[in-house]
Amino acid sequence: MTEKPVLGILGGLGPAASCYLYQMLIDHTPAVRDQDHIDIVISSRASTPDRTAFVLGQSEEDPFAVMQQDGESLVHYGATVLAIPCNTAHYFYDRLAAALPVPVLNMPRLTVAEAKAAGCTKLGILATDGTLLAETYQLMCREAGIDWAVPRPDYQRDVMSVIYDQIKQGHRADMRMFNAAAENLRAQGCDRAVLGCTELSLVKRDEGLGPFFIDSTEVLCRHALEACGVTPIGF
Repeated sequence: MTEKPVLGILGGLGPAASCYLYQMLIDHTPAVRDQDHIDIVISSRASTPDRTAFVLGQSEEDPFAVMQQDGESLVHYGATVLAIPCNTAHYFYDRLAAALPVPVLNMPRLTVAEAKAAGCTKLGILATDGTLLAETYQLMCREAGIDWAVPRPDYQRDVMSVIYDQIKQGHRADMRMFNAAAENLRAQGCDRAVLGCTELSLVKRDEGLGPFFIDSTEVLCRHALEACGVTPIGF
């Protein structure tokens, strides 16, 4: 009997984004009974030090040791492939992938590849300051051969406020602030914009964003299901 794949979700970064990915995996699996769903093990260590604060040099608490420990625990519990529903955490991707014995899906690389496949030539990046400073998406754009842009500093402050002051605190996004940042990217010639923070994926869920936006959580969900041998439905 062939061993069934097991998805490990290295979550808690933050908890709402991890919960949303789990629900999305269920919603997009063609299932008529419990056993048709994929096997999943989830670590939701919300106490993991803040990724953005560390990347920006505002904190000396390195999240990597916690992430590695949790990754190893997921493997111990049977995970055969890992997903990390946090874009900023991909600052540590290379170290983590090298430290673990199973594949780790690279959400930013997969998302940029899908944007390019959809015809995007200039990708706007909506993400945390940490993700922008680490150039996580910029590097993937260069690798894929497409141009990119980030919001002007005053609009980027609004993006951070939407993420940290609103969504992470359980509030709906201030769409005036969010839309202003998106319009700034359009004004810079972007034909698509990535929701490059999993908290921003919740904006698409709650506010019904249009096709200008490519959701990194949706991309991660599709590839996680495919890695577990499932053809996703409903996207």
